[in-house]
Amino acid sequence: MTSIATQGRAAALVFFVAGLAGWGAWAQTPAPAARAADKVVVSGVVPDEATRSAIVARMRELYGADRVVDQLGVDRLVAPPNWNQHIQRLLTPDLKRVTKGQLSITGNVVELSGEVDNEATRQQLLSQMATQLNNPTYTVRDQLRIGSSGQAQLDAALARRTIEFETGNAKLTSAGARVLDDLVPILNQFAGRRFEIIGHTDDVGAHDANMALSAARADAVKAYLVGKGIPAADLLTSGAGPDRPVTTNTTAEGRARNRRIEFRVLA
Repeated sequence: MTSIATQGRAAALVFFVAGLAGWGAWAQTPAPAARAADKVVVSGVVPDEATRSAIVARMRELYGADRVVDQLGVDRLVAPPNWNQHIQRLLTPDLKRVTKGQLSITGNVVELSGEVDNEATRQQLLSQMATQLNNPTYTVRDQLRIGSSGQAQLDAALARRTIEFETGNAKLTSAGARVLDDLVPILNQFAGRRFEIIGHTDDVGAHDANMALSAARADAVKAYLVGKGIPAADLLTSGAGPDRPVTTNTTAEGRARNRRIEFRVLA
């Protein structure tokens, strides 16, 4: 559920998602109207209709129009300059990496709470928020905690190992297949859980081509694992292309690290 509310006379937003903990970026005890699973409720009051429309439209873009319930109102409130623009910068797909939590924005104070899979994710999210805001008058408060979901086992299994593909396409190499073979027993330990397979590339070449390649490689990994007995319904795939690098793309070593497959425990 996503809620937007006022505190005093300052414009304020509080976002949280009910249902599908793995996909819903923010999950907290929802209001009665928002208890239907897999819904994102946008409620509360903001300063003007343009801000209201922009927030609702962005949430529909992120989560799908069928998931978003619009309960957002308009009233005469005090908001910092360019408040709507700053809020839009914070509403990114990366927030889906947080579960059982909440994003609240009151004036120029931003607070993010909930669970993330590891410390690196926590630091990355907070750093991205500060970068996206790029405004010293805003404060980002960290209330994130590290969850225990099996993510650590997957991260450890992939540490310093690469799921390799043939250059420029989505065909696994024999070495890449061996890495996946080692992951199968770990995935089987969490039977009934859902996992997202995310493909990443470096930034060499056209962005659209990299996005397509990253998605195709994620699909190839899923197909291989399904062939090893992992239920297809437990595996979701996506491609992030070059948009989420873990290091610089200015060196060959950095580009190699950014070309990767990421596994994320969803629910």
